Amino acid sequence: MSRFSEIRDLVLSLESDFEKFYEKGNQAAGTRVRSGMQTLKDLAQEIRKEVQDIKNEGSK
Repeated sequence: MSRFSEIRDLVLSLESDFEKFYEKGNQAAGTRVRSGMQTLKDLAQEIRKEVQDIKNEGSK
């Protein structure tokens, strides 16, 4: 469950930047959102691989 916590914490940390970008048009906040979303994508990919590896170990 620590992986879930990582994702949740990352998303929550981006909340204010989302608001600043979408509601106030702050371009720097948009850059931080894009960076955070890339980190989220990378983390999701790591988790997908980890889950697949665990699944494959269990089917042996």
